Amino acid sequence: MSIGNKKRKESETMQGILNNPDDIVDEMLQGFLKVHNDIVEKTENPRVIKAKNISKNKVGIVTGGRAGHKPAFIGYVGENMCDAAAVGEIFSSPTPGAFFDAIKSADQGRGVVCLYGNYSGDNMNVKMAVKMAQKQGIQVKTVVANDDVASAPKNQKEKRRGVAGEILMWKVAGAKAAQGADLEEVIRIAQKAINQTCSVGVGLQPCTLPAVGHPGFKIQEGTMELGIGHHGEPGIASVPIEPAEKLAKKLLNIVLSDYPFIKEDEVIILLSGLGATPVMELYVLYNEIEKLIIQKGIRVYRSYVGNYFTSLNMAGATLTLMKVDEELKELVNYPVRTVGWK
Repeated sequence: MSIGNKKRKESETMQGILNNPDDIVDEMLQGFLKVHNDIVEKTENPRVIKAKNISKNKVGIVTGGRAGHKPAFIGYVGENMCDAAAVGEIFSSPTPGAFFDAIKSADQGRGVVCLYGNYSGDNMNVKMAVKMAQKQGIQVKTVVANDDVASAPKNQKEKRRGVAGEILMWKVAGAKAAQGADLEEVIRIAQKAINQTCSVGVGLQPCTLPAVGHPGFKIQEGTMELGIGHHGEPGIASVPIEPAEKLAKKLLNIVLSDYPFIKEDEVIILLSGLGATPVMELYVLYNEIEKLIIQKGIRVYRSYVGNYFTSLNMAGATLTLMKVDEELKELVNYPVRTVGWK
């Protein structure tokens, strides 16, 4: 059943595959652990998942965030990427205790880097978790992703949200840690990655929260929301739905001018669906994006298309570009074993 814009009654049950909506996150985690028990394992905290057989004597990599974005965040826990992830309720930050337990799970004696998105709840809870860890003698440093260029002006970059660009930050930081780099080096490369990454989203239909049973926000039929956030945060403009070639131009105009990306730059393109958009449509959009990128003299190093960072069953996509050099290329190519990144 498509989401559409018909408002459901508060008492109506969501049309989906679930038991009690209040238990959906815990039951999802139980299923995830059973299916992927060769990659991840449970911890004493049911809201923390860790990688199996974490290498000794390395910097630990931790992330965490709100449920509803699968495969983020737990899908990027595994060999040579993230060592542990804390999981919150749907669209709610993990607790300080969950972040703390993730930090403890990832700690191998050389410090821990916590890489997460720029949201007020996450910022507050990570800060509390870091203090808890420091009291136990664990050195923790953080890098906050703020790649969503539509969420705040460039001169207020510290206010921008973290979206799909987080994945590339996890990828390169995890690889750097796996190579034996120290805490400062892992922090440096994570910050470099997110500094060179820009993202923008577009929403076509809203998502439905299981506990509510109807969309928590509206996108008018026949329109799309440019710059929409992963939790339905308003975008920068509501515009009529256009063909993929025109949408590609709009999205690229937003991200290319922000970094800025210029002729002869080499980039990674990550185009992630938001949950309900068919992958077929994502490839159509990607085709138009690459044409425009090449016309501007920008070189495409690698491309990734699929559901990498979703928003329940929202229809739409997030476009992410990261400028790469030889250092970042090496780390992006470093082998990993996770569910979300092959």
